[in-house]
Amino acid sequence: MVLQIALGSALMLITIAVAGISLWWVETLLRRHHDWLARPPHAPKLLLLLCAAAVWVLGVVTFGVWLWALTFWALQLFSGLEPCVYFALVSFTTLGYGDVLLPHEWRLLGGMAAANGFINFGILIASLTEALRVVRIAQIAHEDRRHLQK
Repeated sequence: MVLQIALGSALMLITIAVAGISLWWVETLLRRHHDWLARPPHAPKLLLLLCAAAVWVLGVVTFGVWLWALTFWALQLFSGLEPCVYFALVSFTTLGYGDVLLPHEWRLLGGMAAANGFINFGILIASLTEALRVVRIAQIAHEDRRHLQK
């Protein structure tokens, strides 16, 4: 039990650190391009930002799923890599079909993978919402300044 908690905690910390480091990188890009994003035309830039953020979220989630899958594979908990990836994906997304299960003595890792996915999705969605909010506020402020200058 202690080994599962230690291993699961380490995997959770790694995925959260990757999300945080990648968020730092995304924030740096947003700051660098803030003025451009604030200028018209707004709709295509918001669409571009949303698509780029979706790719970022997909990348972070994919990293987390593969980290868990490779851990399951290294521990030889399933018959091959495909069931490891499948179980990691349905656990990380908290879907949990229940058609593939961890061996009884390793079942705590399944719950930890689900908790890890839940935490990561929360971080990612909050970050995405904040990024879109900040850009949209800048766009509105830019429009207000343009109207005041007329």
